[in-house]
Amino acid sequence: MNIVLFDGETYFSRGDARYQHIKKILRKGKSDSFQAGVINGSEGEASITSMDDQGLSFVFTPMRPMRPLHPLIAVIGFPRPIQLKRILRDLASLGVSAVWLTGTELGEKSYRESTLVDRGAAREGLLEGCMQAGGTAVPELRLFDSLEQTLAAADALDAENGTRSFRVSLDVQDALCPLSRAPFGEVSAGRPALLFIGSERGWSTGERALLRAAGCTVCSLGSRILRTETAATAAVAITLSAIGCMEGDK
Repeated sequence: MNIVLFDGETYFSRGDARYQHIKKILRKGKSDSFQAGVINGSEGEASITSMDDQGLSFVFTPMRPMRPLHPLIAVIGFPRPIQLKRILRDLASLGVSAVWLTGTELGEKSYRESTLVDRGAAREGLLEGCMQAGGTAVPELRLFDSLEQTLAAADALDAENGTRSFRVSLDVQDALCPLSRAPFGEVSAGRPALLFIGSERGWSTGERALLRAAGCTVCSLGSRILRTETAATAAVAITLSAIGCMEGDK
């Protein structure tokens, strides 16, 4: 953790991973301070007012406003449950504004029925990524049963923004160019990029047609077939670089 996030509470019990991190990793005690932030709120410093074997209390001093996330929505076919938390952690660390998980025709239906999201593990993955990156803004997580529903949501977002989003789908077939040369144009919070990444078996013929009809430029990550989590992390990093989000704070 490079920042400790909290949501209004100013007490961590000893069973809380944040307490264990502050005590064992940061080696902090009473009167010490650590970097902290309010979830989807300001960044600042927390000062420990009391600490014992049962927990710790602190007071928080806000110092900086929340830094916005990057204007990139990662749309991913439901991965294996064991991969999901890692994907969410890594994409949150990279700073995407949202992760949309979608059912696909070739994906395992059981992945959609996993209780991982219901148990809060998905939320934990997002928060872990934010704390690793030192930011307080948490990406939005949305779930869709099918690609058709996902594309409808993308159209609704465009209608809300009054503009057309930049859409790119990854595929090993019929790619027009490498992802690094995708024509994203001028991306902004009001005109985000949407990056469509299929499940481990890829897109069906029908889904490929839907993506093309929806205005997606088909790009590739090369000729090698990648695991979903590898493709997602690599593709997001390449896209963020392409749209100018890897150049530091502006």
